[in-house]
Amino acid sequence: MAIAAAVYKMKAVVVMASNATQSKVDATRAYGAEVVQHGTIWDEANEKAKQLCEERGLTYIHPFDDLQLITGQGTLGLEVFRDFPGVDVAVVPIGGGGLISGVSMALKASNPKIKIIGAESSDGPAMQQSVAAGRVITLDTIDCIIDGLRVKRVGDHTFSVVQRFVDDIVTLPDREIFDAMIWIMSHGKLVVEGAAAAPVAALLHGLIKAPAGAKVVAVLSGGNVNLDQIRNLKWN
Repeated sequence: MAIAAAVYKMKAVVVMASNATQSKVDATRAYGAEVVQHGTIWDEANEKAKQLCEERGLTYIHPFDDLQLITGQGTLGLEVFRDFPGVDVAVVPIGGGGLISGVSMALKASNPKIKIIGAESSDGPAMQQSVAAGRVITLDTIDCIIDGLRVKRVGDHTFSVVQRFVDDIVTLPDREIFDAMIWIMSHGKLVVEGAAAAPVAALLHGLIKAPAGAKVVAVLSGGNVNLDQIRNLKWN
């Protein structure tokens, strides 16, 4: 998620990009948090969160490059293996890399033969380019408009985990990911956000290399959707 958070006496101050999905903003406020919107990408919101920590004496919590958070997200991988122990391939979306880090470690610990494939926007492939370069890089520009995937720089922890436990990363443009979001709504009867549709988009476009008969899991990671925005987009 494109969120950075600071916490003081259990009162959360959550910083999101100014163009974050409104349903995500509304839900966060409904939980009692103060929402501050700043910038147009996660990286800018993150810098604002750090500034607020200094100004207000808050405790900073990273939204994806945090070892406890990664461990918590690994429980999703454990649930997948418990419910579907025959899984051969798991396709997981990548924004900052927290989710795929936890899931990949949990699944590989359960069965090292499981292949983990990351699905990322080609309009902002920070993790793919970092893995290719062998170091964390910061993208000069980013055209991705999907807030859950819109990250210019992945985490140091998440990069290290992805290097070791993720078998491949595929990318495709935002438009194809959005099309998959509508496909899921139509065929799967599920409401998912753009980032969550990335694994299904990768499957629909034949980017996931798996042998015939392989048992494949696509992680659908969220359902924060701006329905008014969907109605107004040409691809709809």
